[in-house]
Amino acid sequence: MKYVIKFNYGKKRETEMTKKILFVFILFNLLYADTNAQPYKVKSLKEQSALRNEWLKIRLDKVLPAVMKREGIDMWVIMNREYNEDPVYLTLVPQPSFSARRLSVLIFYLNPKGEFEKIIIAKRRSDDIYKNAWPDDIKDQWQAIAKVIEGRNPAKIGLNYSNEFVFGDGLTWYLKEMLMKNLNDNLKERIVSAEKVAVGWLETRIPEEMALYPEIVSIAHSIIAEAFSSKVIIPGTTTNEDVEWWMREKISSYGMDAWFQPTVDIVRPSGSPFKNTPVIQKGDMLHCDMGLVYLGFSTDTQQLAYVLKEGETGAPEGLKKGLQEGNRLQDILLEEMKAGLSGNQILKSSLEKAKAEGLNPSIYTHPLGFHGHGAGPLIGLWDSQGGVPGRGDYLLFPFNCHSIELNVKTAVPEWNNELITFALEQDAFFDGMKCKFIDKRQEEFYLIR
Repeated sequence: MKYVIKFNYGKKRETEMTKKILFVFILFNLLYADTNAQPYKVKSLKEQSALRNEWLKIRLDKVLPAVMKREGIDMWVIMNREYNEDPVYLTLVPQPSFSARRLSVLIFYLNPKGEFEKIIIAKRRSDDIYKNAWPDDIKDQWQAIAKVIEGRNPAKIGLNYSNEFVFGDGLTWYLKEMLMKNLNDNLKERIVSAEKVAVGWLETRIPEEMALYPEIVSIAHSIIAEAFSSKVIIPGTTTNEDVEWWMREKISSYGMDAWFQPTVDIVRPSGSPFKNTPVIQKGDMLHCDMGLVYLGFSTDTQQLAYVLKEGETGAPEGLKKGLQEGNRLQDILLEEMKAGLSGNQILKSSLEKAKAEGLNPSIYTHPLGFHGHGAGPLIGLWDSQGGVPGRGDYLLFPFNCHSIELNVKTAVPEWNNELITFALEQDAFFDGMKCKFIDKRQEEFYLIR
């Protein structure tokens, strides 16, 4: 049964009443709208898998052959077992894939004619990417692997073992022993480390991925913006741990993952009456570090907020100066990032330039991509400002992302000239010519009232 309410106030009065009702309705929605509503549409799991598989096909055809040719390796063999996956394995197989199965083997071969083969050796496994090359007349999987390799007679066989790069060190001792047991002596002599193939595969981004990476980074920024607001923080009541868990829950509510527990640090002068209390107070500076994973890619962001005191409309000038100096250090580092230079060379020139300008810098920038602490050159570590042997010697190649992580120490007059650390982290993309921020960087404090 339907109930119809009819108003009969006369035409003019009905019009006025309608306007009032509409105004109240709009005001109600503005005041009581769901604060958890997403400002963007997160793709369904099915949509994400389809998109990632499109990217995988492009990457396997364009990125991997080029990296193998660059490193002089014509065959790359990846072997792993269930729940002990090689770090590169899940980036090489179609979605949805959650683990290896039994002994899972991928072989990539670039022949002298430039033809590229993508091979899998497994029972009952087929897809539109990999060719299953397990011969019908061979029952033993190790013998099948050996026959596939011998039949192609590669000049160099790349395996994932490395002293420097964890991403190139996924081959277990047992699996290598079994392969060596089944290969003939001539092929054994051709085995080399494929560490730089693994790193090159992981670090290189394609245009299709970069078209959506800004959206992923902007999601991270929007979560921080809400966390550092009066919607979440009530001075004198909310603790830093409360905000950390709010951020973690927010990421989860979007169907995404955090690749580390978010952190929120309270920074206040040593003479503060609140000392080390974890309760956020007016006059505190807040620092956060947060990283999420969406569409297979990671973000890593550090930003700053200030909790206004009564009568204040902005952060103290000394704090603003610290943020500005942090921004200047970001600019210097981006200017020094040039293709063909090593991470250690970039670190050295950036620190020298920053110190010449009177800054008190520390740089510990890392690659970003499939992993938060990703594959590629390290540009310093917080405890290695003189360079990082091995990983810092790796060269900067085009088309990769980096988390521009650093800090400056600045004396703050309003805080008795105490030396305060201003730590920032902003994701950037190096296109081969310039390194640019993927989404806008922070240049002003978030203000909490």
